[in-house]
Amino acid sequence: MSNSSSIRHFLLLAFADRRELQLLHFWLFLGIYLAALLGNGLIITTIACDHHLHTPMYFFLLNLSLLDLGSISTTLPKAMTNSLWDNTDISYKACLVQVFFLFFFIGSEWFLLTIMSYDRYVAICKPLHYGTLLGSRACVHMAAAAWGTGFLNALLHTANTFSLPLCQGNALDQFFCEIPQILKLSCSHSYRREIGLLVVSVCVSFGCFVFIVVSYVEIFRAVLRIPSEQGRHKAFSTCLPHLAVVSLFISTAIFAHLKPPSISSPSLDLAMAVLYSVVPPAVNPLMYSMRNQELKASLRKQLMIFSSHRQLPGFCK
Repeated sequence: MSNSSSIRHFLLLAFADRRELQLLHFWLFLGIYLAALLGNGLIITTIACDHHLHTPMYFFLLNLSLLDLGSISTTLPKAMTNSLWDNTDISYKACLVQVFFLFFFIGSEWFLLTIMSYDRYVAICKPLHYGTLLGSRACVHMAAAAWGTGFLNALLHTANTFSLPLCQGNALDQFFCEIPQILKLSCSHSYRREIGLLVVSVCVSFGCFVFIVVSYVEIFRAVLRIPSEQGRHKAFSTCLPHLAVVSLFISTAIFAHLKPPSISSPSLDLAMAVLYSVVPPAVNPLMYSMRNQELKASLRKQLMIFSSHRQLPGFCK
């Protein structure tokens, strides 16, 4: 990639020009970032330490929290630094790394959310086959497939994007490095190759979306046939958080990238980017903990252990 471009750094879009607003954005993003770290960290620790939660659903939830931490850590620390120091520069190599990891974490998360919908489908529609279809080995293989597919997808897109010659300046209309914004700087027709890859990725993502929709249609049909109101409530309590996470993830991403050009503006693009890259990792732990009684009970148990000042190894007994 050494001769892909003579650009040494990019200029990111600033959230504000006034110093007071820049500091306000810094403290706002710091609060969101700490909330994401705390929420996802608590879920990871609770699931890892409570053997009652060592089930496929919580195993996938642990992986989702890891991906959320990775995705928000890819963009937000740099945005906070830029707001604090009134700076918009990002080096070429740092931009490359940011594009790769953001594509990696978001892509892996979407594949993992698809797997999680399959987990809920089997648990509710085929409960007698749950242990066979979703054994520990199968869960590890599916999670590894999600991470691996996200890695290969990110590697392909990053290598292809940063091999393009860039001659349209170095200003990006976004607060982080994003492939569509980098393609606008290309001066070669070969950028169409990356657009083709993006179209393929969108088609694959749409296939995952169709799979999720079909899974939940079958899930709701099965839940509504449950005679017990308590049974329906328990089934919904495990499905609705996942459905809410999927809805937030896909709605913000679709609107950010497929909105009509007539309503596009730098400020709106900035707001939409925050919604799909920053908000979901921060609110996902809240969505999963609000209705999941088992997770809340385990979390209270771990907090009580922590408050009793036991040593760290005692947490996982």
